[in-house]
Amino acid sequence: MLGVLRASILLPYSQQAKLGRGLGRLLYWVAGKRKRIARTNLKLCFPELTQSQREQLLKENFRHLGMALFETGLSWWGQPKRIRALGKITGMEHLQAALARGKGVILLTGHMTSLDLGGQILALALSETQHPLHVMYKRARNPVVELLMLRGRKRFTGAVFKRQDMRAFIQGLKQNSPVWYAPDQDFRLRQGVFAEFFGIPAATLSMTAKLAARTGAIVVPYYPIRRPNNAGIEVRIEPGWYDFPSGDEVRDAQRCNDNLEAVVRAHPEQYLWLHRRFKTRPEGEPARYDE
Repeated sequence: MLGVLRASILLPYSQQAKLGRGLGRLLYWVAGKRKRIARTNLKLCFPELTQSQREQLLKENFRHLGMALFETGLSWWGQPKRIRALGKITGMEHLQAALARGKGVILLTGHMTSLDLGGQILALALSETQHPLHVMYKRARNPVVELLMLRGRKRFTGAVFKRQDMRAFIQGLKQNSPVWYAPDQDFRLRQGVFAEFFGIPAATLSMTAKLAARTGAIVVPYYPIRRPNNAGIEVRIEPGWYDFPSGDEVRDAQRCNDNLEAVVRAHPEQYLWLHRRFKTRPEGEPARYDE
């Protein structure tokens, strides 16, 4: 499979996208448990849609998941010239203004399906500056996949560190670097609070506010979005949050969720719905997923 992925980068991006969508259609029929999770999430988050509309959205989401696999190969092995040509970065001035403060930047994002290639596009652009991108990662179960992932992500970044290594995260901020951070998953309430996501209480990490308070770093949201007609990926960088944190951890967590929700509502087919985002429930509330 890795050999096929490696060979696929020889194809034009439009052909990769076509293969990816085809793979996504296949995954839709074989995904089983993960498809049920995604279907539940869409039902919870888009109750205004009919069942048929949600199912169409689910199928489109799987097509984007298939495209993501081929884009991952491109991000690991693609030539810099090609990666640069597929990317369009808007709002770079917001990141530059935040870095001018000298305290580092928390690049706040979410698990969009174009995460890998979108991150590589931004990393490549920043590699040509004094502020290379620092990224965290979740360890892969397969050691070969992890090795290739690390090699791929180290190509243009200043540092790659494990998700649990907060010391490396803070070190990157002290070096006045932009540090990638996507806290939009359910890690229970050990380091978080309940904040609404699509109107539903969701266990939300409060670490974003804590890191900003501790280091003085500016939070700058950014999101990679696939452009229509196989035109590549737009990396959208939003204005920095200079009034963050507020001191109220629930309010701060809610701001993070609201920011991501606005992007996901605009591009619901491009979000990673396979995760059990609402697994942790307030006391007395029933489970949302079939275990």
